[in-house]
Amino acid sequence: MKKVTTDVDIDCFGRDKILEGLECVFGRIDRAENKVEKHPTGVYFQNIPRDPTTNISTLDHRIASDYGYFKIDVLNVNLYEDVRNEEHLLALIDKEPPWDFFEYQEVTDQLFHIKGHSDLLQKYKPKSAEDIAMILAIIRPGKAHLRGADWETIRKEVWIKNVGAESYQFKRSHGIAYAIAIIVNLNLLIEKLSKD
Repeated sequence: MKKVTTDVDIDCFGRDKILEGLECVFGRIDRAENKVEKHPTGVYFQNIPRDPTTNISTLDHRIASDYGYFKIDVLNVNLYEDVRNEEHLLALIDKEPPWDFFEYQEVTDQLFHIKGHSDLLQKYKPKSAEDIAMILAIIRPGKAHLRGADWETIRKEVWIKNVGAESYQFKRSHGIAYAIAIIVNLNLLIEKLSKD
């Protein structure tokens, strides 16, 4: 079997309800000291070996790919709860956010994926989705060494894959997708506050 390197993430609202109606097997994570956990987001839509009582794969997700199985991460993103429809979502994506709002902890602590990182946002003052994506990347262990570096250094190094490194790092595509979700989240927050 050829190792599968596909990485698919699906963001949705109501993850558990969606998965209820689908035939799938939950991913598995092998932790230290023989501790096994259900993967928090990963599922298989293939006939992967599984424990029939828990419906969890008998293979750790890192090993399953060696056998040709591929995990799809179905992420429950609550920010979509207030998105009315596709047109509303596209309008939220297209709307330029007030970039200076990213400098206020009381705002950023309400935003998807960047809560608790106001120090980095205040230091780097993002002005684009790409800037937010790079900040998201340096939050991850694989690129944490870039925290404190200047923008020029970050731009040169942040998307270069660490060869042989085991520490988790964001791919550029993930960073941009999450950055856009954060912009949607901020625009929804502003929209909600303007209605109150």
